[in-house]
Amino acid sequence: MNRVIKYAILGTALILSQRVSAQLTLSNGAHNLEISGGISWYYNQRFLKEGETSKHKDRHRLRDAQIQIEGRYRNTIEYELQVDFADLARGATGPIDGENPGLMDAYIVFKHLRVIDIKVGYGKTPYSRSSQVPFIYTPYWQRVEMVRGDIFARRDVGVTLMSSFWKQRITLQAGAYNGIGELSLRGDNDPSGQPEFIGRVDVAFPSRYRYRDIDDKVSPVPMINLGANIRHTNKQLPSGTTLPPGSIGEYNIKTIDGTKTGYGFDVSAQYMGFSAQFEMHQFIMEPQNPNSFLFQGTDSEFHEGFVRAGGYYGQLNYFSRELSTILSARYEALNINDLAEGELQRFSIGVAYQLRGFDSMIKLQYFNVLAEEALIDPLRWNEQVRIGIQYNFR
Repeated sequence: MNRVIKYAILGTALILSQRVSAQLTLSNGAHNLEISGGISWYYNQRFLKEGETSKHKDRHRLRDAQIQIEGRYRNTIEYELQVDFADLARGATGPIDGENPGLMDAYIVFKHLRVIDIKVGYGKTPYSRSSQVPFIYTPYWQRVEMVRGDIFARRDVGVTLMSSFWKQRITLQAGAYNGIGELSLRGDNDPSGQPEFIGRVDVAFPSRYRYRDIDDKVSPVPMINLGANIRHTNKQLPSGTTLPPGSIGEYNIKTIDGTKTGYGFDVSAQYMGFSAQFEMHQFIMEPQNPNSFLFQGTDSEFHEGFVRAGGYYGQLNYFSRELSTILSARYEALNINDLAEGELQRFSIGVAYQLRGFDSMIKLQYFNVLAEEALIDPLRWNEQVRIGIQYNFR
């Protein structure tokens, strides 16, 4: 069966999927509880480089099988528990997927304490706008490499202070966390016991701007949001100790033995169904060991004791309400080590067709690897296609 026939069959099966809708809301007046969830599945196919033969990544995958519980008590306490059973099974013993972990949220928010809300527990850290956008509201099957959870921890256990004013046009968030990300769920902190400090500010005009990529409301007036964030940690590990397995990410820089400071900014705009995003990050890493692997294999012997990593991405989108369709294109670049030659560059196209409301859709994503960095193990493929369906009941 050739590729054209294969994709035609898959597309037909998706379009003929039955549509059902359900949401459960419970209330006793003071206490309100909502239960929702979703399932997503896709088929993945890679176009391999010359000489590569293994096609084990050409597969069907159950990406999500989620249940979400959200509650409120007298508008003074909110809480959320969200679990992805598909990834809970995959990450039970091995490394936790930073982009798509089994436990997604488990937190409590104490509200209306004057002008500050206090959030405690486990959930997304207030860093990177793209990381904050829920997966179900994007036309892609995968986030840009920079914010997938291998460069910095997307989730952690800690305390976040939140405040908004000027009719929610300005939002401030700041908090302290364990600093080892999703590995915090498995026990203790690293031997240093040092926390990670993170802060973010959002400024929107002319009205509040939600963490969404697509202008699904077809905004009648131009809207813009500017964001900036910073994070810092100092993991001074005793000689001979190692970080918990899986906490260093794919590129071994998610948590390092030393100080790591990251900062970034982003801008998002939308108008009449058109929307665009741009985001940039820079991390400065100072290993306490002068012979750290971060300095090995680089083209510079004089590194001044630190290494930079960073990148950016730009994305353009259009939503047609009449066609219930989203079209999107994005370019991303990521430099894992500024002392090494080259950088990772990718181009992606996303197409999504709505089934019921904005968060249930058929999605297709095309990846193209334009360049790779010298210190990273080369990929076995140049191009990749994913097509599938996400259905959420809420």
